[in-house]
Amino acid sequence: MFTLMIVVFVIGYACIALEHPIGINKSATALLLGTLMWVLGVNYMPEAHNSLVEHLGEVAEILFFLMGAMTIVEIVDVHEGFRIITDRISTTKKSTLIWVISLITFFMSAVLDNLTTSIVMVALLRKLIDNRQDRWMFASMVILAANAGGAWSPIGDVTTIMLWIAGKFSSEHIIAVTIVSSIVSLIVPLAVLSFMMKGNVSRPAVAEQNTHRYVIQPHERKLIFCLGVGALLFVPVFKTITHLPPYLGMLGGLAMLWIVTGFLHKRRPESDTNFLSVNNILGRIDTPSILFFLGILMAVNALQTCGHLAILSASLDKIPLGEPNKYYLITVIIGALSSIVDNVPLVAAAMGMYDFPMNHYFWEFLAYAAGTGGSILIIGSAAGVAVMGMEKIDFIWYLKRISWLALLGYLAGALTYIVQQAIFR
Repeated sequence: MFTLMIVVFVIGYACIALEHPIGINKSATALLLGTLMWVLGVNYMPEAHNSLVEHLGEVAEILFFLMGAMTIVEIVDVHEGFRIITDRISTTKKSTLIWVISLITFFMSAVLDNLTTSIVMVALLRKLIDNRQDRWMFASMVILAANAGGAWSPIGDVTTIMLWIAGKFSSEHIIAVTIVSSIVSLIVPLAVLSFMMKGNVSRPAVAEQNTHRYVIQPHERKLIFCLGVGALLFVPVFKTITHLPPYLGMLGGLAMLWIVTGFLHKRRPESDTNFLSVNNILGRIDTPSILFFLGILMAVNALQTCGHLAILSASLDKIPLGEPNKYYLITVIIGALSSIVDNVPLVAAAMGMYDFPMNHYFWEFLAYAAGTGGSILIIGSAAGVAVMGMEKIDFIWYLKRISWLALLGYLAGALTYIVQQAIFR
């Protein structure tokens, strides 16, 4: 059963990657994969049944966070709140626009987190770029920028949050030692794309952006935009103050926005109220993407529960190199593996294996690698999965056009970190 679980995971992963050629929706494959992995896991290790509810709770936190963030973004979108930003981005030149979008994403991700930021930026891209293939390219760079921006901030990525809360590094220390590497991991692919991207993007017609009769007043647009962004920014503050999971802060922010919009449209005609209501907006949420998340995370959790990831981590520790090169190589491998297997259980396994002191270079480098390595494949990070679902980006398309750029940036950033350590330590 132990080996069969690996075989089933590989086959399922291949079916997800080949979604379009085989004609099977990736969400259906992921759900079936998650189910089969746990069936096999419980048969191999009956006590694994006790871990199922615990893992489901962990996955549910991510799903509710995702649903809350997507709903808030949709509320702002329906009320044309993103025009406050898009109206200020005047350039249509591809090589310039991709720098603007990527840099905004990079720094926004450090303040929010890579998942929320990617959802917001894709909503913005839909207002800026009409052509689907062009939007895929920009959306892919949003993934790279969001993951790079989240890697140097203690609240920018799930793995950095894990390491920070566990006391593996201080907030000011992780920022100081990884920000340069993270910037390099983004600048390298951006520089390459600047030479490859020619021409201008075409913007969607205004009529296509606002198909309902109700005209959003400027003060309403600004109010909803500020409340929506404020709700997203409040999440890390909520977590810091209450020490409760981030999804509660996200759902609380959604509730407040729901109440405000209810009062705001109370005197509007019923047809307008129905269109602008959160009840209607909830129907626009991409449920298949949420189910895909559920399936793939549960499948990975089955591997973690049955010991596959622990064996993988232990085998990496046997690499015959001296310190620090050994741990540099282990961390680079973990980062690359995080593009295939979710980075959260990989980092969790590493935290259980090693007992290095606070602010040790291993923890710093692990935060960078686990955060940016997931960009190599589109389903290697929460941001990638969210963007893939929202824009229906093809796995193979990303693999051919973006993966090599992400790998180039990842290795360049890793090398930058190693050189920094050689100079300053």
